[in-house]
Amino acid sequence: MKDFLDSGKTPREFLLSYSTKSKSTMRSIYFALKFFYENVLNKGFEEELPLARKSLKLPIVLSKEEINKMIESTNNMKHKLVIMFLYYAGLRLDEARNIKWQDIDFDREIIHLKTAKGDKERIVFLHKKLIDILKIYGVRKEGPIFVSQRDGKYNKRTIQQIIKSASKKVGIKKNVTPHTLRHSFATHLLESGADIRYIQ
Repeated sequence: MKDFLDSGKTPREFLLSYSTKSKSTMRSIYFALKFFYENVLNKGFEEELPLARKSLKLPIVLSKEEINKMIESTNNMKHKLVIMFLYYAGLRLDEARNIKWQDIDFDREIIHLKTAKGDKERIVFLHKKLIDILKIYGVRKEGPIFVSQRDGKYNKRTIQQIIKSASKKVGIKKNVTPHTLRHSFATHLLESGADIRYIQ
């Protein structure tokens, strides 16, 4: 409401300035304006909700076979592990690059993510294949799992390049990004009969 009042725009002009945003954002702004006009100003609000122009693109999803090929064809152990964390744990790029040894509970077979989106914490299951490869990689008690040659954290570009190189190597023509593996993870869970609320 502060943004609206500062803008000097009419409700319609203000709504249209958000027309490239998602439908949920548009709806939030529309109902905030409606509430303000009807309950604070005691005026009628006759404005219609304009349709957002942003089209919803379906995410690219890889098959299990394509992901297995990417993992198997990656010889660098650290790079292989990056791909496996993004897929088998459904991690976001930032979560993968920030993950620490102390976040992994091998006994309970879970990963405790403390750097999740919006500063929220969440628990994800630790896949058997991840456990096996982590033991080969060399388990430590603490510190970041992914460290660059200069002893710093992997940067985003490095992880993006690992995924792009691995997908090209096995002949995948789709535009594969770290987030593609997360989408694929969720899709494969859904196809296996997992509850949609659990996946969310």
